[in-house]
Amino acid sequence: MSLLRRIESARPGAGGSLPAPAAPGVPTPSGAPPTTPGSVTPTRVVPQIPVRESFRDVKFRIQNRVIQDLDPKLDLSNQVEVRRQIEEVFGRVVDEEGLALTRAERVRMLEQITDEIIGLGPLEPLLRDETITEVMVNGPRQVYIERAGKLELTNVVFQNDDHVMRIIDRIIAPIGRRIDESSPMVDARLTDGSRVNAIIPPLSLVGPVLTIRKFAASPYTVDDLIRFGTATPEMFDFLKACVEARLNIFVSGGTGSGKTTTLNVLSSFIPDDERIVTIEDAAELQLRQEHVVTLEARPPNIEGRGAIPIRELVRNALRMRPDRIIVGEVRSGEALDMLQAMNTGHDGSMSTGHANSPRDMLARLETMVLMAGVELPLRAIREQIASAVDLIVHQSRLKDGQRKIVNITEVQGMEGDVIVMQDVFVFEQTGVVDGKIQGRLKPTGIRPKFVEKFEIAGIHLPPGLFGFTY
Repeated sequence: MSLLRRIESARPGAGGSLPAPAAPGVPTPSGAPPTTPGSVTPTRVVPQIPVRESFRDVKFRIQNRVIQDLDPKLDLSNQVEVRRQIEEVFGRVVDEEGLALTRAERVRMLEQITDEIIGLGPLEPLLRDETITEVMVNGPRQVYIERAGKLELTNVVFQNDDHVMRIIDRIIAPIGRRIDESSPMVDARLTDGSRVNAIIPPLSLVGPVLTIRKFAASPYTVDDLIRFGTATPEMFDFLKACVEARLNIFVSGGTGSGKTTTLNVLSSFIPDDERIVTIEDAAELQLRQEHVVTLEARPPNIEGRGAIPIRELVRNALRMRPDRIIVGEVRSGEALDMLQAMNTGHDGSMSTGHANSPRDMLARLETMVLMAGVELPLRAIREQIASAVDLIVHQSRLKDGQRKIVNITEVQGMEGDVIVMQDVFVFEQTGVVDGKIQGRLKPTGIRPKFVEKFEIAGIHLPPGLFGFTY
C-alpha cells in the first residue's frame, strides 16, 4: 500500500459511520427487537485505526539514519561517489524499516534526501526550474516564487528554523561570509552567480528569511531580450553604438526590473581587446570577454573590522590600468569616485542605480555624492554629473510582470542650474488586453548630440533609426 495513502477513521457522515438510532417502537435495520422507552441500546464500539506517518515525517526519519550511516570520511566534492553511497545506504535503511513505498515515492524520497545532503534541500527543485526567476523563503512554512513576473505560493516547507539556517550556512560558507546574531544580514551568491540575501532573527520576526534572485544558466543575449520584448532591435543597435563609442552609461530602475541583466548585455558589446575591471558587492556580472578583472567588496569580520567597501575598490581600480570600469551598483559615496573616473579618461564606464525615472537617477546621484562626506556646492556636483554621464537607460517592471526598457535618455549638459535631458527612445502604452499591457517602443525623432562621437569612431547607424531620415 502507498505510504501516502491514509486510512480515514470512521466519522458521522462518512463511509463506515454509525447508523442513526431508530425511533421508539420501530424495528432496527438489523432485525433487532424494537426499542422501547426506557430500554438501553448497546453502544457499538468502532476500533481506532492509527493514522500512518506522513511522507515528510518518514523522509526526515530515513534521512537522519542515512546521514548517520554514511562514511564520515566521504569526500563531498566527489558528487558521483556521494550519490552512489547515499543510494546504497538509502536502499538498505528502507529495507530495514520495512516501508511499503511505491516506486515513485521511493525515487522522490531518495532525490529529496540527496538534495538535503549535498544540495540546498527543498530549494533544489525550485532552483532547477528555469521558469522561476526568484525564490523567497519567509520562514520555514512559507516559500514563494516569482514566475513570469508574478508571485506564487508553493507547497515547499522546511522542518523548522534550524533547517532554514543550515541551508543559509551552506550557501554563504564557501564564499567566506557569516551570519549570526551579531551579524544578522548577509549578501552572497550561488555558484551560478544567482544573488542571495538572508536576514535572520532577531531582525526577522517570522524566522530566517532567504531571497534568491536566480540567474539564467547561460547569460541572456540581445536576441533573448528582444524576444522577451524588453527592447527593439533598433534600440540595441543604438546601445551597441553607444558602448563602442565609449559613452558613459547608467542603467536605472526599480528593484527586480532587470538592471543587472541589461548591464550584462550592454557589457557584451565591449570589444575583446579592452581591459575591464568589474566591482560589485557580490559578484553577479557574467562578462564573456577574455581580459576581465573581477573585484568584490568584503564585509567586516566577526570583530567588526576589515571591511573593504566598493568605494575603496573604485579608487584602487583607477591604479589598475582599466579601459572600462563597471560597478555593479552605486549606492552611496562611491558615486563621487565613479563620476571622477568617468571625467578623467575612463570613458565607456557603466553602472546601475535604483531610481524611478532617468531624472530621479540624476537626483539620486547628487544625494550619493553628498554621502561621500565631501562638501561640494550643488552646482559643482551637477556639473560633474552632466559632464560624466552621457546616457541613462531606464528599465521598469510593468504591472503585468513584463520588464521593459521604457526610456533611453541623453544627458545633454547644463542650462543655468538645471541638467538638461532628452529622451531618444520611449515606451508608449496603448492599452491593456487580458491583463497584458500593450504598447510600443519607439524613437522620439530627436537626434542625440553625441552622434558626432559615432562618426569619429567610424560607427554608422542606419538612416531613420531615430524616427527620421537625415
